[in-house]
Amino acid sequence: MIFIGGISQGQKILDYVKTVICDRCGRYGRYQVMMTYMYFSFFFIPLFKWNKKFYVKMTCCGAVYELDPEVGRAILAGQDVDITGKDLTLIQEGNSRSGYENGAYKTWKKCSRCGYETEEDFDFCPKCGNRL
Repeated sequence: MIFIGGISQGQKILDYVKTVICDRCGRYGRYQVMMTYMYFSFFFIPLFKWNKKFYVKMTCCGAVYELDPEVGRAILAGQDVDITGKDLTLIQEGNSRSGYENGAYKTWKKCSRCGYETEEDFDFCPKCGNRL
């Protein structure tokens, strides 16, 4: 008899739409809520999930937060929930920021590899060559 099964990791984008002003970059962005989980499959059919974790990614700058599990489960159940700052824990900085400096509005891009920040509209980092 051949046994085809295993353990794998999955991700699901949850239905949550809310436009906010980002705390990291100061621009308008949207919360993209996702759930990651581990699952056991038997003959390519997922049987059960465990280790569910919820994350929020900002569409403006790409900052990633871990979401309070209770709020995440409520969103997963389809309840109307507002995400507040106390529900979020920053785990990864975004790759750009913006704001007023010397009376002018400026936008900076930050390299995810070396951390170099630039005001220019480069596609690649001038310091290490990584894609911005």
